[in-house]
Amino acid sequence: MKSNKKIIDKLNSLLTGELTAADQYMTHSRMLEDFGFSVLHKRLDNESKDEQEHADILVKRILFLEGKPDLGSRNEMSIGDNVEAMFKNDLTLEYQVADHLREVIAFCEQEQDYVTRHLLVLLLKNTEEDHMYWLEQQLGLISRVGLQNYLQSKM
Repeated sequence: MKSNKKIIDKLNSLLTGELTAADQYMTHSRMLEDFGFSVLHKRLDNESKDEQEHADILVKRILFLEGKPDLGSRNEMSIGDNVEAMFKNDLTLEYQVADHLREVIAFCEQEQDYVTRHLLVLLLKNTEEDHMYWLEQQLGLISRVGLQNYLQSKM
């Protein structure tokens, strides 16, 4: 099904964001594993896989719309050197992804591509209710109980 090039370009831009997030989460996950924080390693490894699933949804939609997915582009990653910095960097990235999703959702509405809009709304829901919410919770816990107490519970 042929779509307009602007929608495909915007989907590719979203794809770049999802792939960047997957790579950043994977890097943080492996760092946490190396630090010995197995609970956090598993959670961020799962987040990386979620971002890959989001990317897969976008790739399939781009192909359906007879576009060419750009799997080689990435935005600059922000790799933290400690747990709190990792979480803050990941949350900043999730805020950027959510803002971009809202922008493209509005564009799809304007272009009357309601199926793409629906897919993006589902991605936004997962981004807000899972990824962002969990990171906000963790940073709140660190603020309330202190970094050392928080980390002790994540070994």
